[in-house]
Amino acid sequence: QVQLVESGGGLVQAGDSLRLSCAASGRTFSTYGMGWFRQAPGNEREFVAAITWSGGITYYADSVRGRFTISRDNAKNTVYLQMNSLKPEDTAVYYCAAKLTYYSGRYYTEGSEYDYWGQGTQVTVSS
Repeated sequence: QVQLVESGGGLVQAGDSLRLSCAASGRTFSTYGMGWFRQAPGNEREFVAAITWSGGITYYADSVRGRFTISRDNAKNTVYLQMNSLKPEDTAVYYCAAKLTYYSGRYYTEGSEYDYWGQGTQVTVSS
């Protein structure tokens, strides 16, 4: 069982930066691949970024590639999402998710593939 708690959301202006954090409980965090997803009002949840257990492989949605960076610190049981050059269309509730992958080098982009989810943190970008 893994519990995930996101933090770092807020209200910012277009062009600003934010860093989201997702703290995970448990001693086996390093065996989980992690992902960030987001959901805007009236929209379906969408994939944002994913990272493998070691952090060696990352993958991004086209809409955020070059602006967002996913990273993790297994010693701190935490995954991060650094968001730069924010746009109003980035406004959404951001969720982190964990998938037990052991030490596989795979990453996952479908929400249905993840085992655990956090409660979400709101990011609002004003124009």
